[in-house]
Amino acid sequence: MLLPGVLPVFLLSGLLQLALDAVLSHVGAYRGSWHPALVRLCMFVCIFSALLVVLYQ
Repeated sequence: MLLPGVLPVFLLSGLLQLALDAVLSHVGAYRGSWHPALVRLCMFVCIFSALLVVLYQ
């Protein structure tokens, strides 16, 4: 089976985002945000790009 090179990084960043989202939801950090889904998407993009930069330098 041929997997793209970034697929494991994508899955890892998804798991990290889910864990961080659970913590932030429990703390109540989304109450002050205008659009929580947009904040979640931006967090995922930041985590994914940071992992790509660190792993594929």
